[in-house]
Amino acid sequence: MHLNSINFEVHLDDMKKILLIGAGRSTGSLIKYLTDNAEENNWQLTIADRSFEFLDRHITELPFVTTVNFDVTNQDQREELIKNSSIVISMLPAHMHMSVANDCVEFKKNMVTASYISKEMENLHQAAKESGVIIINEIGVDPGIDHLSAKKVIDEIIADGGELKDFETFTGGLVAPESDNNPWNYKFTWNPRNVVLAGQGGAVKFIQEGTYKYIPYNKLFRRTEIIEIKGYGKFEGYANRDSLKYRKVYGLEDIKTMFRGTLRKPGYCRAWDGFVQLGATDDSYTIPNSKELTFRSFINLFLPYNPHDSVELKFRHYLSIAHDDIELFEKYKWLDIFEDIPVELDNASPAEILQKILMRKWNLSDNDKDMIVMWHKFIYTKDGKEYEKHSSMVVKGDNQIHTAMAKTVGFPVGITAKMILNGTINETGVHIPIKKVIYEPILKELESYGIEFTEIDIT
Repeated sequence: MHLNSINFEVHLDDMKKILLIGAGRSTGSLIKYLTDNAEENNWQLTIADRSFEFLDRHITELPFVTTVNFDVTNQDQREELIKNSSIVISMLPAHMHMSVANDCVEFKKNMVTASYISKEMENLHQAAKESGVIIINEIGVDPGIDHLSAKKVIDEIIADGGELKDFETFTGGLVAPESDNNPWNYKFTWNPRNVVLAGQGGAVKFIQEGTYKYIPYNKLFRRTEIIEIKGYGKFEGYANRDSLKYRKVYGLEDIKTMFRGTLRKPGYCRAWDGFVQLGATDDSYTIPNSKELTFRSFINLFLPYNPHDSVELKFRHYLSIAHDDIELFEKYKWLDIFEDIPVELDNASPAEILQKILMRKWNLSDNDKDMIVMWHKFIYTKDGKEYEKHSSMVVKGDNQIHTAMAKTVGFPVGITAKMILNGTINETGVHIPIKKVIYEPILKELESYGIEFTEIDIT
């Protein structure tokens, strides 16, 4: 991070204490934002985590930053840190937020997270209001910037007398074109486990031309849509989670099409579907002798027994890969799944073993850059005519600390925390960022960091 120490005069009476819990891959730009703004706003930042491997050692030289070795399950430590803060930013995995949120409500501390709002978090709304606490969720990139940018256009269309008929939105965490050098056209730009388990939260739900649609996990990666973004070529998108709930959230209960999706480069989804059909993404059980397996014998676990055919031949037959479909088969071969490389994981699930296989080849190298791509489509009517508008954003990373993912997650979180601390956001309860008072200033400030949208009217 290479932040330089600066003179910092502490005013104890009006100092605002920010507690950041979690210092993983996506926090580099968030920490820089908070430290860059600390002197002007009289902030003291405490960063709490088990490990600080993704932080530059020079962060500890800043007089307004403290790091704490932290275990979120240690109730006494957690409560003490939260009680002594002005606001809490939780960058923990989503399932760990609730203990923090409950403490924030109890001790009357505001909170910001980038994660999807859970039912348990929603249920805190009334208690948060009664405690005078603000809890903002879904303020990363997706969810987050997608809400800000989409709601801006939706509100503009409605204010101009238009009526929304269709809304589609896609986001992808990808590798930048200049660093795209493998047959999958993909590398890990965020938590690898989440990539391996993508789509496993139950049937994907959306509405299309007035008809409810549901896609089970075993069909998800074969139901794709091709999207082209000027200057960046074609992408394929697959459906993401529950799109239906955002009709009410966006005030579009009568909309005919509401679809949220994830972007990949063409060819990725067909190949990934092979692992799904094989069973290699399953995380529901463990393999007792997994430590004794090789990549080749792991793949063979899922294939029919035939002592006369090779693993490669059985793999092709099981997944119906034609012998002349060289490009698809090369994707698998390039991952070394047919090699006798030791798994070396004890009592691992198939998904955990697959993750290890992928991490050998899909990790970003030191000079690689990642890329975030977001695309919205709006179809609306006005004065009896139909119109279509596209809005897109492409952001590239600077380095392995300030990745595109870190920037597009971290800056919105940091800006939101600042807006709560300075009173711009003052509505108590549990919220996501869909109101103009929130999305307008955040989008404006994001532009100063190169995070901006291009809007095109389609004729």
